[in-house]
Amino acid sequence: MTKARSSLISIDATPYYHCVSRCVRRSFLCGYDSDSQQSYEHRRGWIEKRLLALADAFCIDVCAYAIMSNHYHVVLHINVDRAKSLSERAVVERWLAFHRGPALIQRFLQGDTLSEAEIERCSEIIEEWRERLTSISWFMRLLNQHIAAKANKEDKCTGHFWEGRFKSQALLDEKALAAAMAYVDLNPVRAAIADTPETSDHTSVKARIESLKNEDITPPHLFPFAGNPRENMSEGLPFRLMDYLELVDWTGRQCREGKRGHIDGREPDILKRLGFASAEWLEAYARVEKGSLIGTELSMRAALGSLGRKRLCGYRIVCN
Repeated sequence: MTKARSSLISIDATPYYHCVSRCVRRSFLCGYDSDSQQSYEHRRGWIEKRLLALADAFCIDVCAYAIMSNHYHVVLHINVDRAKSLSERAVVERWLAFHRGPALIQRFLQGDTLSEAEIERCSEIIEEWRERLTSISWFMRLLNQHIAAKANKEDKCTGHFWEGRFKSQALLDEKALAAAMAYVDLNPVRAAIADTPETSDHTSVKARIESLKNEDITPPHLFPFAGNPRENMSEGLPFRLMDYLELVDWTGRQCREGKRGHIDGREPDILKRLGFASAEWLEAYARVEKGSLIGTELSMRAALGSLGRKRLCGYRIVCN
């Protein structure tokens, strides 16, 4: 049975979510279709460009993404504080980057004299848009509708392009966030279409590695790494970038070489900080996408009220 979005996404439960959209048709989202001998590889660029453009306008940060042949993954962070800090004009400009606004809003932008009733109505519209700028549903809608329209036009057909609604999974703690991000970034390696994270095209991990090579702090429109939140109060992901890259590289070697029963002697220090034994980390990493919640049992129980649920359902991470 389809669950209401209110039971899947709640900022009171967590600001982090792993989302997946899959194609409904046999036609490829991206990649090469050997049956029709047609390449759809250029569509990866469509998705990546639209995803990052939406991240620039919305108060939703992209933590990780991977664009595959018939689906894509993205880990998102809802940035409510940023939305609250925006001026009314900034909200309007961000929303109108992807929509046509009503005449009243156009007059507001132009600085026309408005009546009290018009000012009140403007404020109502703008506050609604402010809320939408933190909505994952609106974010994913504008991403998927745009890609579906372009793909249908290219394929000269009509009808559904996506497999219904996108799937969302609440990431309730740091352990769940790390597992989901690594899972997303290593999708091409797991699918044997890339040998290493740095050669995984159209992924956030490759973008971050290339940014490091260029001596940039972070790639444009990707949520930066802030380090250990107990030591650093700046906004960003609660890991150190180099720790995370080491974790992704280590996990990718286990996954690619099929050595789940054999663990390298040198494990990344980040596993200890997250409270994982190596085998438990690989189990959590492999079980991402199981259920609509992922986190420790303690995190799950704390989130039930915010999500309007009574029972634990999802993947429970076991850790030290």
